[in-house]
Amino acid sequence: MIKIRNYEIGEAAPAFVIAEAGANHNRDLNLAKELIDAAVEAKADAVKFQIYSAETMYSRRVPYHSGYPKPLWDLIKEIETPRDWIPELAAYCEKKGIIFFATPFDPTAVDELDPYVPFYKIASFELVDYPLLEYTAKKGKPIILSTGMATLGEIQEAVERIEKTGNQDIILLQCASKYPAEPSIMNLRAMETLRKAFPNAVVGLSDHTMGIHISVAAVAMGAKVIEKHFTLSRDMEGPDHPFAIEPEELKEMVYQIRDVEAALGDGQKAGPTPEEAENYRLGRRSIHARVDIPKGTRITREMLATKRPGLGIHPRFMEIIVGRRAVRDIEADEWITWEMV
Repeated sequence: MIKIRNYEIGEAAPAFVIAEAGANHNRDLNLAKELIDAAVEAKADAVKFQIYSAETMYSRRVPYHSGYPKPLWDLIKEIETPRDWIPELAAYCEKKGIIFFATPFDPTAVDELDPYVPFYKIASFELVDYPLLEYTAKKGKPIILSTGMATLGEIQEAVERIEKTGNQDIILLQCASKYPAEPSIMNLRAMETLRKAFPNAVVGLSDHTMGIHISVAAVAMGAKVIEKHFTLSRDMEGPDHPFAIEPEELKEMVYQIRDVEAALGDGQKAGPTPEEAENYRLGRRSIHARVDIPKGTRITREMLATKRPGLGIHPRFMEIIVGRRAVRDIEADEWITWEMV
């Protein structure tokens, strides 16, 4: 179990829901605050931003990506989160009652975030950036690590690098690093692989699919952290808006996650719940008289039927009733109790 402020994250706790604002603020501070408001309204547990710069993230020589109309360096430069926002965003989240944190993409970002965040997120692409992993882990705060594109061996090495710093609080997120990701590449069963391979880690999902159903399914499969990109509108300009969910969808996702968690129960089959008590009494079957049975009559099987309600003798005792005598007149359709035979 990992403790983050007033939250516990782990097997015995509800799923921790992260609303990923990322770069969907379009470098507008007011828009960033509106995203926070939407996350609060949806009852997400945390809202996450991304702190990177083109200079430390990409070489200017990076090839074109088929999904974008301009060089990646230029694209990243246009959507950088201004770092002087960090104190104000953190304070706004504190005021609104939601956890603020971010993904750092360089050591300077780690330092800049440190006074304001209770934990860090490392993106899938940075999983092999061991200097960044180790530098972040040494802050002594829990690490959320996405595992998109990674082999089990790469994840093992990343986990070992973190643990060697003395930091044992690790959350591993299954992820498919495509934007959007098709459900067919999500491989939700890999969460179980991660649980078995890293029993000391908490396991969850970073979900880049369209819609909310994959995240809800992941919770049903045991995900304890859900991270989902959201936006105020998919019609807005920017690389991450088109595959993000909108505020009403975020709200519905959280609602469905909590419903699914409530429905999972404890796995025991212990009979009717208090909510089922009336249906148990009136809907279960018991032994009834098929015909009028006069007092003193030796009861035969043909005289009996099983019907609702279950207020009479349980059907399992049918053969015990057969052959007994009625101690009073029993009317047709009357349920039979032990006092009658």
